[in-house]
Amino acid sequence: MDDKESLRVGAAVRKRRRALELTLAVVSSRSGLSVPFLSQIENERARPSMRSLQRVADALETTATALLAAADSARTVDVVRAAEHLEQMPEGVRPLLRGHHQLHALEFRGEQEAGREYQHRNDELLYVADGSVEVEAEGRAYRLERGDALHLTGGVRHRWRATGPDTRLLVVAVADHIEATEPD
Repeated sequence: MDDKESLRVGAAVRKRRRALELTLAVVSSRSGLSVPFLSQIENERARPSMRSLQRVADALETTATALLAAADSARTVDVVRAAEHLEQMPEGVRPLLRGHHQLHALEFRGEQEAGREYQHRNDELLYVADGSVEVEAEGRAYRLERGDALHLTGGVRHRWRATGPDTRLLVVAVADHIEATEPD
């Protein structure tokens, strides 16, 4: 299997396991593969051999071919045009990705205030494309100007406020369903 297929097959394995409502421990028991290795496959940090993939497929009551086909369909190139409205969002908020992915990406325009405090499981990046933003993170205040970026690791409490009508803030975050720290 080529690198792209092997790297993307993890999403197909995870999706099938969750559809069957199985834990990694159950798949491990059925396949004879370790829980850490299965977690690495799902998180695309390990490439299974065809033999290992077949063992996983058997444990998930499917075939390696079906998992590879699902992995193929997971690989896409998708252009989101500036004029597109992907889903109903509040005024001045635009999703930058279509569908459900490992990343969430939003563009905020104008004077926006994320009034409540956030604390996400995984990392998040705020990038000021235009204007300025005030961020409070773990009790410290930061003022970000055009071109500035702020990275927050998972678990950091924060809130932010765009300070002018010309502000454009891009927020990109690792999705909560991704296990970015310790494997299962």
